Amino acid sequence: MATMTAASPPAWATEKPTALLVLADGTVIEGRGLGATGSAVAEVCFNTALTGYQEILTDPSYAGQIVTFTFPHIGNIGTNDEDIEDLNPVARAGAVGAVFKADVTNPSSYRAASGLDQWLKKRGIVALSGIDTRALTALIREKGMPNAVIAHAPDGIFDIDDLKRRAAAWSGLIGLDLAKDVTSGQSSVWRETPWVWDEGFGEQTDPSMHVVAIDYGVKRNILRLLAGLGAKVTVVPANTGAEEILAMRPDGIFLSNGPGDPEATGDYAVPVIQDLLKTDIPVFGICLGHQMLALALGGKTAKMHQGHHGANHPVKDYTTGKVEIVSMNHGFAVDADSLPTGVEETHVSLFDGSNCGITLTGRPVFSVQHHPEASPGPQDSHYLFRRFVNLIREKRGEPALAER
Repeated sequence: MATMTAASPPAWATEKPTALLVLADGTVIEGRGLGATGSAVAEVCFNTALTGYQEILTDPSYAGQIVTFTFPHIGNIGTNDEDIEDLNPVARAGAVGAVFKADVTNPSSYRAASGLDQWLKKRGIVALSGIDTRALTALIREKGMPNAVIAHAPDGIFDIDDLKRRAAAWSGLIGLDLAKDVTSGQSSVWRETPWVWDEGFGEQTDPSMHVVAIDYGVKRNILRLLAGLGAKVTVVPANTGAEEILAMRPDGIFLSNGPGDPEATGDYAVPVIQDLLKTDIPVFGICLGHQMLALALGGKTAKMHQGHHGANHPVKDYTTGKVEIVSMNHGFAVDADSLPTGVEETHVSLFDGSNCGITLTGRPVFSVQHHPEASPGPQDSHYLFRRFVNLIREKRGEPALAER
């Protein structure tokens, strides 16, 4: 028969919560805190990916958001310095909070440099574990992505009334330009090529073309894939003017992913894109860049109910007739019905029928809503980078690369 020592807690003792997720409607969800201490106000979304949590949390497109992971075990392969997506880790562009089902365990991967808890602290990400993430996901599906405050206090002392007031008072992402907060501070040249197992990243030393990437919150693997296909990539801040971009004599122009409301970012980005479209330079956009292109062509965007966040989304490419499994991360979408004559829909989500791609008829201009560069995957849409490069090669009279 077991005995209870003086140091043992009574069997009926309840654990004091050290982290809270307080929703704007006043709902309080209690959990165990990890990562950074303090609090952050943001929008709560859920992500259904089974892998790639480090890439997800460092994706600048998640700025202003708290990510709920539906996969229960997060953190068991640890973290490292290679699997990040923001250009400047010191700036901590990415998610401000994270929610997990199970407690984070010690890392088990040979690539791990630190545990997830340590890494979250270093990144300034407030996190909690030990809650029913299925119930939270169901709530988001029913009511939409709520504004909330996530708070972590090791002593378990919270001013819940103040947290409720902050959650209710936050205006949310509609009308919020976050690209200006995550974009590069100055122009730079990117040369790193994709990661190879047991070798690491390579370097582009003999580029055959020049691509200017407008950084609304660009991910590293996008730039790597462009460099890997022979491009010298010049990354420029989101507010760079068309005249300055064209003075760089690019062979192609890339419009990057990013966070926030596309209409807010469009105030300064759309006129630049419209000027660039007056040339015959090939243009390729991803995510927010897709939305920016649609706005520049006369389309409209709208806030989604629950958004698309995960690595298992089926998308049909009308240009090939094939269905791809893709990675997605967006809370706004292009309204397909708003697209003017001359703009064709090329991709569509098979989950809800929302627009996932467009092209400008007869012009070397296209974009997609999903993330074809997804790291660690899926990689079904990698061909889109070759499609972009082929537009550049075609203009120069060079033979096309095989898309697949």
